[in-house]
Amino acid sequence: MSHESGAPRFDILVVGGGMIGSALALGLARQGWKVGLVEGAPVESLLESSKAAADVESFEPRVSAISLASERLLKSLGAWSRVQAGRHCGYREMIVWDGDGTGRIHFDAAELHARSLGTIVENRNIVRALFECVAESSVTVIDGVRVQGWVRAEGVQLEDGRLLAADLVVGADGAMSRLRQWSGLATREWDYDQQAIVGTVRTGQSHRFTAWQSFTPTGPLAFLPLTNETGDEHFCSFVWSQDTDEARRLMALDADSFRKELEAAIEGELGEVLEVSKRFAFPLRQRHAKDYVTDGLALVGDAAHTIHPLAGQGANLGYGDIRVLLEELERARELGLTPNDELVLARYQRRRKGENLTMMAAMEGFKQLFARDELPIRWLRNAGMRWFDKLAPLKNRIAAEAMGIDG
Repeated sequence: MSHESGAPRFDILVVGGGMIGSALALGLARQGWKVGLVEGAPVESLLESSKAAADVESFEPRVSAISLASERLLKSLGAWSRVQAGRHCGYREMIVWDGDGTGRIHFDAAELHARSLGTIVENRNIVRALFECVAESSVTVIDGVRVQGWVRAEGVQLEDGRLLAADLVVGADGAMSRLRQWSGLATREWDYDQQAIVGTVRTGQSHRFTAWQSFTPTGPLAFLPLTNETGDEHFCSFVWSQDTDEARRLMALDADSFRKELEAAIEGELGEVLEVSKRFAFPLRQRHAKDYVTDGLALVGDAAHTIHPLAGQGANLGYGDIRVLLEELERARELGLTPNDELVLARYQRRRKGENLTMMAAMEGFKQLFARDELPIRWLRNAGMRWFDKLAPLKNRIAAEAMGIDG
């Protein structure tokens, strides 16, 4: 890794050094491209290790359910062993139920002949692992400075006045991507009128290396298993997506009242909720760029698409983008094409857009199905869940697809 002070020209410049952008930069450098990575935060802050987790406050509230396909990508980049050196929790089972009825679906890694369905990791631990690898790579990191503008013919303008030129600029700058806005790439988006409340809990019973998800009329609640350095199995990250008015009511409760409501909402599946961390809430919005590419620019991850968090698939969709973009740019390199070749970028968009839209449509369908309260819908929903749970081949095929076990 080198830090740049002049005005170099790159083959590819990645803007945004989060979980997605840093993985892409690392993969591109391994292919032999001259790669720059712009990150607003100082790298030193991203390399800080997590505090040892003795209580709920020491876990980061933002976690991701990393699928086996995403794990394979991180392994290929040399980052997964570093992720495993920090806190992480593989989960072997997932139980999903209708909080308003009797329908229940149980997924088990053993039925899929897999060691786990995925791994819950705090986002900052993934970023730290990736930046440790970036530090040993040829990636030029421009950190502690924000991007001020982008013009195709000129390059990326930094707030300190520097101009960075590149054949291809990749926007990995998140849901509110400024690169997407400057490029004029339009989005289709709508507000869910929901907020996701996130935090960490300590429970009376072990999480049993199981992800728990309850659908309620006002929104889904997930408990995702965590372990600390001593292997304590009584910590979970929670994501409680609720209609905005209900979310505001819950956020206004004192800690003990909120703890009791959370315990009731998870129906005591993990015994008493003993402790709840500080809570955070953020509004939920579905967003999808109509195009992921334009002349000299490509979007990846949340810059291209944001999804409801109910299945924890946001990071995995982003890593799917990275895998495909790396494949297309490797192919371009072998054919002697430039990274901004329009056919190369068009292939990336074609391969990813359909898959991302399919996942987004499925999540929207789930959300709408469980939001309906009419008695016939509730009966069909619960009967359907019980029927689906008994159809092991179909259930396991869908689980394998979602987790990337075969992909």
